[in-house]
Amino acid sequence: MNIHEFQAKQLFEHYDIPVPKGYAVQSKDAFDGALTNFEDGAAVVVKSQIHAGGRGKGTFKDGYKGGVKVVSSKDDARSAAQAMLGNTLVTHQTGPEGREVKTIYFSEASDIQKEYYFAILLDREVGKPVIIASTEGGMDIETVAEETPEKIFKVHVDPAIGIMPYQAREIAFALGLEGEQIKQMTKLVINTYNLYWQKDASLIEINPLITTPDGDILALDAKATFDENALYRHQDILAMRDLGEEDPKEVEASKYSLNYIALDGNIACMVNGAGLAMATMDIIKFYGGNPANFLDVGGGATEENVTAAFRIILSDPAVQGILVNIFGGIMKCDVIAKGIIAAAKNVQIEVPLVVRLEGTNVEIGKQLLADSGLPINTADSLADGAKQIVDLVK
Repeated sequence: MNIHEFQAKQLFEHYDIPVPKGYAVQSKDAFDGALTNFEDGAAVVVKSQIHAGGRGKGTFKDGYKGGVKVVSSKDDARSAAQAMLGNTLVTHQTGPEGREVKTIYFSEASDIQKEYYFAILLDREVGKPVIIASTEGGMDIETVAEETPEKIFKVHVDPAIGIMPYQAREIAFALGLEGEQIKQMTKLVINTYNLYWQKDASLIEINPLITTPDGDILALDAKATFDENALYRHQDILAMRDLGEEDPKEVEASKYSLNYIALDGNIACMVNGAGLAMATMDIIKFYGGNPANFLDVGGGATEENVTAAFRIILSDPAVQGILVNIFGGIMKCDVIAKGIIAAAKNVQIEVPLVVRLEGTNVEIGKQLLADSGLPINTADSLADGAKQIVDLVK
């Protein structure tokens, strides 16, 4: 689950991670109240709050340039915020549809002496959290890794022990910090790791992390994502969820415990099990098709879940065909068959539908489909099913 920058900075403040002073507002009537917190004549940073990167280089649908502005007065800050709030911002991460800006974050401007990159995430190859830092802040870390990999420093943390002060100092030394800044950086690394670990984060990223001419270290930007499987432990984090920033189909799927991710293809998939779902998408691509989604109905899906899954799939106007691939272990094939039949009657499936069933009660499931009188194509294998749906869509 993603949260907004202003929310991440609220967490940073709670964990004593230094950030510039800032205020978030959701209405134009609140602009003046927020701006009274800044000194007259002081520079102000006006930031659009959406779940996407590249805001500063983005363009709004009405042609206004830039979702992040550094302005020299409160009047200019108010004008920039008025142009952004309620407008749709398009960046390289939003796609051409863009995202509507519903929150503006006013932040005090900071003098920058040097920019750095800092992040904590899970290194899946070694099964440990890894701290990543670079002297090349303000850039995409992928670009740094490709062009100057020697400028990326990594420190792995043993989850059974936690972050050690010497590891935090290693990061400070690697970034070339000296004197008092080493102490500041050591504290920041430890506090950020505590936030990452205690809140079950998937990623905490500060880009850029800066030093100021006065010798201070500040998190100028903040990005945080959290493990959705652990949100039941963190109601404070769950309360930060912005459903307006998520795909409506994915939000609806979560209500039925369905794992759904929208893609850009035209062949919808309904599968039980994440691994099987990935294999199903791969074989659709192998035979020349393009998956429209990842959808794992899980091992305990009911007829209601299956019907909901079909409804969500068909709400995507790009879908031109559906492949159902079920291996009945915990999930019984007859239950899936009943769900398919109920969905076909209630949801009005008007695109080609291919069903491949295998496993527990498979013969009962196939007979139910055959006796339904519905235009359902059955397949004997995954390869057969993929070939059928690709040919039908073409």
